Amino acid sequence: MPDLLEVKGLETQFKTREGIIHAVNGVSFNLKEGETLGIVGESGCGKTVSMMSLLGLIPMPPGKIVAGEAWFEGKDLLKMNNEEMRHVRGSKISVVFQDPMTSFNPVLTIGKQTAEPYRIHNNASKGEAYERAVKYLELVGIANAKERLNDYPHQFSGGMRQRVMIAMALICEPQILIADEPTTALDVTIQAQIIELMKDLREKLGMSIIWITHDLGIVAGLAHRVNVMYGGYIIETAPVKGLYSNPQHPYTLGLLGSLPRMDETEYRRLHSIDGLPPTLLERPSYCPFEPRCKFAVEKCRHSNPALQEVEGEGHFAACWVNPKTGKEY
Repeated sequence: MPDLLEVKGLETQFKTREGIIHAVNGVSFNLKEGETLGIVGESGCGKTVSMMSLLGLIPMPPGKIVAGEAWFEGKDLLKMNNEEMRHVRGSKISVVFQDPMTSFNPVLTIGKQTAEPYRIHNNASKGEAYERAVKYLELVGIANAKERLNDYPHQFSGGMRQRVMIAMALICEPQILIADEPTTALDVTIQAQIIELMKDLREKLGMSIIWITHDLGIVAGLAHRVNVMYGGYIIETAPVKGLYSNPQHPYTLGLLGSLPRMDETEYRRLHSIDGLPPTLLERPSYCPFEPRCKFAVEKCRHSNPALQEVEGEGHFAACWVNPKTGKEY
């Protein structure tokens, strides 16, 4: 499959009173047509900032994109001005945000908010836009969609608000949907419904999805490939089966070790990763995971490894040590 999006060397920083926060440090990845790419890692690792940087959605200042390219349809997203970006954002690349309650305007009806992107990007009449809004609200499972157009966000449950948010993101049939932890605030049964809905819509609409999450359990049944981020870097990337069956970075091993498993017959304690994430007030010249890593060797303290191909096609890890053997590469 051809690449739909190609990101090269993205760096984003934030100016604070304490100093410069190096939030994203040279992130590179690609996204293919019809693919779901999972972006996983703990809070503060750069997942959301890297994706929001592509669409110009980080506040500038204090944020600043200091390097990188993001090629989409032959154009660099990072070089676009505000007017050019308006034609891409919401039309060709859409976002589903984490909290559906704060993502809606509480004093505007659901119909007006869902239809607005289609009216703006397609110069459609109000009637056309509302008809399309009904179609997409029905597509995401909102019952009596036509009657509910005049309802307000507070009249919907959390799960229903998230479905409306997805309908609003999809109404222009974008090529890429960025889902920023869209199930975090929902209970597990609603989470499962939203994930199945997204898989179904991906097949129906043929779009690509970037799914941002800290939950490796979610991407296991949703993504084709997974990028694991830590300290503003992608430290492992692999097809989803290869990542779960054969993790090659100590941090990924730690994340998987902290998950409960249903296929184990014996009692096993869940493992935690000791220590704290890096503050990122300086861009590390060493491996950012080294202070928390039980496999660290002297080389890790002085040199930051680049992604290199390890076992399995398309499986890359940024580590000086093979965590399965404990030996240096």
